[in-house]
Amino acid sequence: MGKGFFITGTDTDVGKTTIALGLMAALQQQGLSVVAMKPVSAGCTKTKTGLRNNDAVQLMQQANLELPYDVVNPYAFEAAIAPHIAAAQNNTTMHIEPLCRAYEKIAAQADVVIVEGAGGWQVPLNENETMADLATALGLPVINVVGLRLGCLSHALLTAESIAAHGLQHTAWVGNMLCAELICATENIMTLKQRLPGDCLGIVPFDVSLSHQQQTPSGKNIARHLNTSLMSIKR
Repeated sequence: MGKGFFITGTDTDVGKTTIALGLMAALQQQGLSVVAMKPVSAGCTKTKTGLRNNDAVQLMQQANLELPYDVVNPYAFEAAIAPHIAAAQNNTTMHIEPLCRAYEKIAAQADVVIVEGAGGWQVPLNENETMADLATALGLPVINVVGLRLGCLSHALLTAESIAAHGLQHTAWVGNMLCAELICATENIMTLKQRLPGDCLGIVPFDVSLSHQQQTPSGKNIARHLNTSLMSIKR
């Protein structure tokens, strides 16, 4: 099915949306039409047109094509909690099949689809399935956003190991600096480059990622720190 990339992260709040915006901008600079999908979101705001998630809205604004919100973000919940718990509180059960159908609609209209997961790799969707199962169903190569902070080595390697166990390609990773002064930052990054499979597309500095603030920088600002020529695009 794959026609793009699945963006996961080593945890929640590691800057998946920030990096996704940068990847979209960088690919658009190559002359590709790029759209995004946020299959599941929790932490939405009530609006006149329904619940809206800020991450999903930003991804839509970066996209080349205008798409209906409910196709970009089929499952949206108001509470900023684990999505499967938010779904249960709303008497909803999330299923992978409608997400795959929405993805197919989106993929038919663009060269590349950037699909951003929710939370980390193994976040539950329902009683039996996780975000990893969705990525498997979509058949997309995975780009792992590594939040560069204390503990990131184990989180990154465990995520990569689980991606491989699901039969998917850990095609690349991006380091996102989450603190102004990470002790032994150079050594940590070198360890990741030596041990993680796939290319390192770039390291986004702390003052650019603004991961500690509510504001998210433009995709173009992030794209300057990414080397998307390393990404193999399926047309």
